[in-house]
Amino acid sequence: MNRFYLAKTNKAALFFAMALLPSGFAYAQVKKDSVTKERKIDEVVVIGYGTQRKEAVTGSVATVKGDVLREVPSANITQALQGRTAGVDISQTSTKPGAAMQIRIRGTRSLTGDNNPLIVLDGIPFVGSLSDISSSDIKSIDILKDASATAIYGSRGANGVILVTTNRGSKGQKPRFTYNSFTGVQTLFSKYPMMDGPKFAQLRAYATPAGNTTPLYTNGADENNNNNTDWQSLYYKPAMMTSHDVGVSGGTEGGNYNVGLSYFKQDALIPLQSYERFSLRTAIDQQVGKSFKFGFTTNTNYSVSEGNGVNPGAVLGYSPLADPYNADGTFKRVMSTAGGIDQTWIYTRKTLEGLNDKYVDETKSFASYNNLYGEVSLPLNGLKYRLNVGLDFRTANNGNYTGVGVFNTNPLGPSSAGRGNNQTYHWVVENLLTYDRTFGKHKVNAVGLYSAEGNRFTSSYMSAKNVPADFFQYYNLGQSPQADITVRPEDQRYEQTGLLSAMGRVMYTYDNKYMLTATLRADGSSRLAPGNKWHTYPALSLGWNITNESFMQNIKALNLFKLRAGWGQTSNQAVAPYSTLGSLTVTPYNFGGSNGTGV
Repeated sequence: MNRFYLAKTNKAALFFAMALLPSGFAYAQVKKDSVTKERKIDEVVVIGYGTQRKEAVTGSVATVKGDVLREVPSANITQALQGRTAGVDISQTSTKPGAAMQIRIRGTRSLTGDNNPLIVLDGIPFVGSLSDISSSDIKSIDILKDASATAIYGSRGANGVILVTTNRGSKGQKPRFTYNSFTGVQTLFSKYPMMDGPKFAQLRAYATPAGNTTPLYTNGADENNNNNTDWQSLYYKPAMMTSHDVGVSGGTEGGNYNVGLSYFKQDALIPLQSYERFSLRTAIDQQVGKSFKFGFTTNTNYSVSEGNGVNPGAVLGYSPLADPYNADGTFKRVMSTAGGIDQTWIYTRKTLEGLNDKYVDETKSFASYNNLYGEVSLPLNGLKYRLNVGLDFRTANNGNYTGVGVFNTNPLGPSSAGRGNNQTYHWVVENLLTYDRTFGKHKVNAVGLYSAEGNRFTSSYMSAKNVPADFFQYYNLGQSPQADITVRPEDQRYEQTGLLSAMGRVMYTYDNKYMLTATLRADGSSRLAPGNKWHTYPALSLGWNITNESFMQNIKALNLFKLRAGWGQTSNQAVAPYSTLGSLTVTPYNFGGSNGTGV
């Protein structure tokens, strides 16, 4: 059997080839492998202040595409990152829906400083949490791991750098609408292994002092050896999780756009806990003439987290011999165990859900992250100037209220409430000069940077007791008696920090075989002590693409074989603001018959 192949070139010439089926199949397979290899080699990764072909990268960079992240339905993209990149440790430190996970890149570097990596969103340092970003908006995540790669971010790159690139439209693309959604039910994977009633009764029998016939602990008024209460079954419940994302993207010959709206809701297995997020993202790029380009990206979200103070700790300490029900089938409010020694308020799913206005613990957050840029091509071929401006705002308001007798063995225990808020104002201005040219077998890319960054953080908190009515909750603490309102100096914070930076980087490639990257950055941080605010960070990395050597051309088993070596220097400026200065503590005191405040 014969097989014909037809191909059309740009010159509209027709070529015919005839071969037997096995040969034709082999030809198609080789062609497919070649295309796959070429695509992998030409894949572009983000390396900070620019991009580079994956084949030419000399530092340690791991890339995860957005399509891969969306395979795992989750509230936080860090959950989808788990186990996908070598050298990146992601662990869950809280089971609350929407809680941020802990990320460690190549281990822990500081005993007292912050060990979280720097997050860069669309080229601008990110002051929010990865939970603020919907996975539907992400095009790729690139993680810089070694010092030769992270030195480009100087004093902020010591813990590694996570570069998040979001989706944008394409020039000449017709409007394209997308909708992604999932809904699921979460169930308890495994209960904590606790003793049942018979085993616990036997344990108490064993706990008898020598020479005594009476156990150390006897049953309380609400305990009986015939009871076998599974408290975890009365506490945990299946929970729903749902996500909806709708977007539209497109472009003309002169620009492109991408707009997306997303909604996420996750309930917890623990009663009263939930997380809800609304997100709006817009990205626009516009070409003006042949030399100028500008655009902006905005990512705005609003989230509500409920039941922050609820946890299963108390439930795991309950006696399985205790009976939680009254004679009429309702739940008891408190129970007496261990011979009357322990008096405990009973936590169950129904009792917590029945509190209504008597209990609330929530956080409402709003954030807006904005990036504007302008780029102009200068008369020298390959030379461009780019200005990046980042303007971010983030605020969170949290409040809690516990009614009379709630969580208290005393039914008349006073009510309590607290309210706090915080704001973060962040700005950054970056001036970038880029030169990118190819001269025969020589390829040169040079970047110069001068940037300034500022961050201001304020927070306050106040609390009160004996709130007059449940419906006040935490919204008007001034209705409480003045003597029961507390405003502590240590709960009021104001922090302002700044960073000034200059950086230069040169990447050189010869014949797609030999690669060199040299970086020098200087940072001045207001967080550091006088005389030590400035430091210079050098880095050098080399690469040898052995695959492109002539003696490797006939070896089909390897599609990419590269050796690389790198050296770099970083340090950590992530210490608490003002910790390098001598500090004073505010202390209230009595002076005669009047009150005063001293330091």
